[in-house]
Amino acid sequence: MALQNDLLIRVANGLPVDRPPVWLMRQAGRFLHEYRAVRERAGSFRNMISNPDLAAEVTLQPVELIGVDAAIIFSDILVVPEAMGLPYDMAKGEGPVFNQTVRDEGALLKLKQVEGRSNLDDTFEAIKLVKRDLGGRVPLIGFAGAPWTIFCYMTEGGSSKTYSLAKKMLYTQPDFSHRLLQKITDTTIQYLKGQIQSGVDIVQVFDSWAGLLSREAYQTFALPYLEQIAEAIRDVPVILFPKGAGHCLDLFSGLPCAAVGLDWTTEPELAATCLPQKALQGNMDPSELYANPDVVYARTTSMLDRFPKGRHIANLGHGIAPDLPRESVMAFVQAVKDYRYNR
Repeated sequence: MALQNDLLIRVANGLPVDRPPVWLMRQAGRFLHEYRAVRERAGSFRNMISNPDLAAEVTLQPVELIGVDAAIIFSDILVVPEAMGLPYDMAKGEGPVFNQTVRDEGALLKLKQVEGRSNLDDTFEAIKLVKRDLGGRVPLIGFAGAPWTIFCYMTEGGSSKTYSLAKKMLYTQPDFSHRLLQKITDTTIQYLKGQIQSGVDIVQVFDSWAGLLSREAYQTFALPYLEQIAEAIRDVPVILFPKGAGHCLDLFSGLPCAAVGLDWTTEPELAATCLPQKALQGNMDPSELYANPDVVYARTTSMLDRFPKGRHIANLGHGIAPDLPRESVMAFVQAVKDYRYNR
């Protein structure tokens, strides 16, 4: 089915557009009371992910309620370690908690190769439902976590400010770390290919903890696995989002990805110089959306002016905070939709 609004795909493929496309990380989230109503009905975040009907419902909400140019499937990056044999819980105020970790040879050998049915099928089924209900209105984005970011959770057993244990493993057990990173990479490629077969039009890989690594460490323990993923995904464009990795930005120039996401600490002008052949995504600080709608609209326009024409996917530098005012989020989206390159 041909897309009625293909702005995102056109920018990713280097085709001309008259304005940037806009979507928002965590756009299906708690800032929408409609989302909160579904979550209340589901009982928990995990129940929403595992129920394809509910996941599809909240995936569609931002398209219908705030008019973004793409939907992103509602899921979680931690479904991959779960599929590999590491179930997790969401502890209130603490984030994800794993009862098991992977820190030694025995735990590594217990990890499963995903074959047959798994929890990943819930995401695949939700994608099919969303594609049916979108009817080609906008593209659907699939996603997964980057191997280094997933490695952090699998070794630490939950969230951390520094992930010092995960980093320690890189330097004290480098061979073991590479083997675990490769297992994560293999499963991630399989997962993304399954999403593509189910109908997504483009995928994003979130490297949420990229900024924790030095440039040398990132080249050694993160970039090679992102490159494998980008090489393996050829049917749809790939966006890589290395949060906090402005010090490594030029390293992405040689990767076969369509676009690179920027957080708000990276200057768009610098990124355009480092990555002349890539589309750029981002990068407004989500906190700026606490301002009143008129200020948000003006600040958004100023941000758009700093990116190269035709090579920009408008987004925030990270996800929407749960308490952001809906009116200001809508002002951000409207400012992008009103913007024109030929003005």
